[in-house]
Amino acid sequence: MRFHVLTLFPEFFGSALATGVIRRAREERRIEVSLHQLRDYATGPHLQVDDAPYGGGPGMVMKPEPLVTAIEHIAADPAGSPRRILLSARGARFTDARARALAREPSLLLVCGRYEGVDERVAAVVAEELSLGDFVVTGGEAVALVVLDAVARFVPGVLGNEASPGDESFAAGLLEHPHYTRPETFRGVRVPAVLLSGDHAAIARWRRQESLRLTLARRPDLLAAAPLDADDRAFLRTLGWSD
Repeated sequence: MRFHVLTLFPEFFGSALATGVIRRAREERRIEVSLHQLRDYATGPHLQVDDAPYGGGPGMVMKPEPLVTAIEHIAADPAGSPRRILLSARGARFTDARARALAREPSLLLVCGRYEGVDERVAAVVAEELSLGDFVVTGGEAVALVVLDAVARFVPGVLGNEASPGDESFAAGLLEHPHYTRPETFRGVRVPAVLLSGDHAAIARWRRQESLRLTLARRPDLLAAAPLDADDRAFLRTLGWSD
């Protein structure tokens, strides 16, 4: 899978792309990442990419000409036109399900916004807008890195254990259960006995119930869409949940 990132700050990605799972995935050619400098598509003596907003107001707005020129140039990639995604605070919330879906695309173009925002006319040349949540960051680079990492994890072969993506928070619509490793006792707290029992059915039941418990306590909104069976609902009711 190939990722294109259009940005004013390609250097932002240096250490992240050279570290851990992403580095290995690139070395094994399971993913490719191409960083594109937006100013390479700007014109004029100062290679200007932003200007004051019409109607007044604080901040600067990213100009449409260099962005659209860059997006259309990258989309003409002979290897295949990428799905074009603008990273924007007003975009749809990025989710585990969206990451899975995007991992099925042959290539993506992540467009990093900056300053006060992006000229509205850029929206006409992208397929969608994505946001990480109800907050604002200084630029789309941090968002692009999260999206790239989350999507890459679902590309076959990127993770050593192919079962890992299906056994984590949000994969089944719930938060993930707690994990423990050695030592068996740390600062007076012991690993739950069920995890030492060797009883795989009991372990699976404990993990499911702990996942439900954590989701109810921290993200009860997820329960409305989670696939719950009768046992799940009965357990949640013992915790005070009302469906």
